[in-house]
Amino acid sequence: MPRLPAPLKQRFLLDPDVIFLNHGSFGACPRPVFECYQQWQRRLERQPVDFMINRLLGYLQEARTHLAAYLHTAADDLVFVPNATFGVNVVARSLSLAPGDEILSTDHEYGACDKIWQFVCRKTGAVYKRQPIPLPLGSREQTVQQFWQGVTGRTRAIFISHITSSTAVQFPIETILRRARQAGILTIVDGAHAPGQIPLDLGALGADFYTGNCHKWMMAPKGAAFLYARPEVQSLIEPLVVSWGWGENPEFDVGSPFLDNLQWLGTNDPSAYLTVPEAIRFMQAHDWPAVRARCHRLLAETLERISALTGLPSIYPALNGFFEQMAVAELPPIPDLETLKQRLYAEYRIEVPLLNWQGRQFIRISVQGYNTPDDLETLLQALEKLLPVSF
Repeated sequence: MPRLPAPLKQRFLLDPDVIFLNHGSFGACPRPVFECYQQWQRRLERQPVDFMINRLLGYLQEARTHLAAYLHTAADDLVFVPNATFGVNVVARSLSLAPGDEILSTDHEYGACDKIWQFVCRKTGAVYKRQPIPLPLGSREQTVQQFWQGVTGRTRAIFISHITSSTAVQFPIETILRRARQAGILTIVDGAHAPGQIPLDLGALGADFYTGNCHKWMMAPKGAAFLYARPEVQSLIEPLVVSWGWGENPEFDVGSPFLDNLQWLGTNDPSAYLTVPEAIRFMQAHDWPAVRARCHRLLAETLERISALTGLPSIYPALNGFFEQMAVAELPPIPDLETLKQRLYAEYRIEVPLLNWQGRQFIRISVQGYNTPDDLETLLQALEKLLPVSF
């Protein structure tokens, strides 16, 4: 298996006795990034009034400028939010939907975001459609065609994950977004797992709205995410929380209703947002494109070996482009998936999610810079021993 640099593992705060293969759930923050986060918290507590009233908007502008450069967009088209689910809420609850309007999505979406659209559609009479995308996947072109079969004359907006949580599929959203723009359909992308795991150019991507987490694969502290909106659609956004930034209030006015309405939620701790530039510097200092490539190769080899063990084919086509550092492998039918998960942790100290999706069972494996080939070797040995007795 490809070797990963051992020093990276020492740069994280994770329990050294746990094999952590679940970066996708909540991320993990490197030590120097976490120390920067604590420094921001101490600065806040040293003089809270001066920090919040006189300096915070400038600090946020600087942090957004760094993030915007990383995402290849303009700083004023980004606003920090606590998490991607919050970002989806902002957009979904801002749209003026009428009875019969359709929101087209897939059957791979994150459960909390499914609930957002179900909630909004119940209030408005709109319809939330989850277009099936069966597994194993076909080509990128086939996947786009399968999704586009759900478009009708009543499709008002498309909501789709860039990288899904349940199946770790990287959808070919570039083509979908382009076709939607040509058809006059709004697009909202759930990018919870994308920033830091794949290169992002929001300017070229063409989404109307894109929300992504910084605390997952970018490794910022928990509670750091962003919402992007194209300038042409920013007027559609309403504040999810009405506070001092709304309306005329020069003390909180930065000249952009999009930012004014969203970046001041009242008293909260903005330290996670302000640490995002340090997370970006950490990746740059450790040649993160090379780290991602090594992680991908390690994960790809692990998937092949799990398929050989179970006799079940990969859900991903042989061509690259459908997964990066997080992927799922199908498992044989297991009567008690939770017991298997508990045994993996109790007997092997492996933290990894086991999932039910569409009546099928999967293990979702995340490989981050702190993981080593030995981590994946232990997982393979554990599955080889536990799967036969778990049927």
